[in-house]
This record gives sequence, C-alpha cells and structure tokens, in this order.
Amino acid sequence: MAVAQGRFITFEGIDGAGKSSQIAAAVDWLQGRGLAVEQSREPGGTPLGERLRELVLHEAMDLETEAMLMFAARREHLAARILPALAAGRWVVCDRFSDATYAYQVGGRGLDKAKFEALEAWVHPGLQPDLTLLFDLPPEVAAARVAGTGEAPDRFERERRDFFERVRAAYLERAAASSGRIRVIDANRPPAAIREELLALLQERYA
Repeated sequence: MAVAQGRFITFEGIDGAGKSSQIAAAVDWLQGRGLAVEQSREPGGTPLGERLRELVLHEAMDLETEAMLMFAARREHLAARILPALAAGRWVVCDRFSDATYAYQVGGRGLDKAKFEALEAWVHPGLQPDLTLLFDLPPEVAAARVAGTGEAPDRFERERRDFFERVRAAYLERAAASSGRIRVIDANRPPAAIREELLALLQERYA
C-alpha cells in the first residue's frame, strides 16, 4: 500500500511575533491525532543549515550573498529532511520558509523580486507549504518583546523599525496573493487567545 503524502505547515512573522509557543501547541495538537510530526526551523534544520544560520545572523554580507545563503540552507533542508519526511507520510512543521526570505530580503532589504523568484523556482519548484500561519503584529510591539527577552540581538533584530515595517508589509502582500495558503493571525493579543484561533484553524483544515 502506498504511503500517504505528509503535509507541510509553516509559521511566519517578524521577530517577536511569538511563534515558538504556538508552534509547540500546533505540534501537540497534530501528535494528539496520531500524526507523525517533524519539527524544524529555517535557516537551519540540518547541521550544514545551522552553520549557515550562524553566518547569516551574525556576519555582515552583501544582500545577494545573504539571499543565496538562505536558499542554500533551504535546499539542504529540503533534501535532507523536508522532502523525505513528506514522502514517508510525516507532517512537517517549520518555523519559517521562503515567505520569510521574501519578507526580509525582498521587502526589508530590497532584493530584486525577480531574483527571489528565480531562486525559489530553482530550489523548490512546484512546492509550497500546504498551510502557512502568519503571526502579524505592529513592529513596535514586536521590538518591545524582543528587548524583553534579555538576549543579545542578532543583526536582523538590530534593524530599525522602518525595516520591520517593510518586512511586515511584504508578509501581508504575500498573504494577499496566496489564494488561501497563508492565514493571517492577529498576534497582538494574549497567547491563549492566539492559541485558540490557531487550533481552530487546524481543526477547520485538518480535523
């Protein structure tokens, strides 16, 4: 008997959007229904991807170098983990995917959109997440949350507010063009309210 293809769910949002606890809630919900779930993140997800993540987050570099490193890490992630998991019938829940590159590198930094589209078509032709959950909130709220963690910021987190306003706008642009793939969740609410909406969306889509 053929193995059913797994599903691919991604979580997106600017730094400070509060994705981490909601990803855990989603994984618990899926596993509670007997599904095999593989949880990962981008950039990262593989030993090579994690090394590239450190470079991208902490080393100054040319914009196009940055974009290509993001997609290099993504290609390794797809080959080593995402595609094998989906083929084996496992569900993949990932903190960020190509929507983040569009938002941060195209929207935030001004990468040529055609170059992004060429990389996307090369690295994962015909593949998009089955569902993307975009946690949306004002950049000033996100910045206050990041500052409250007490952790040293990476070079993205040190960007000015106008950078995150462009990132947020690009995320919302991508969502508007997604034909229902991207569901926008108001993240400027208590975590319990956000979790309730998240689980209702999963129930609606996958129950």
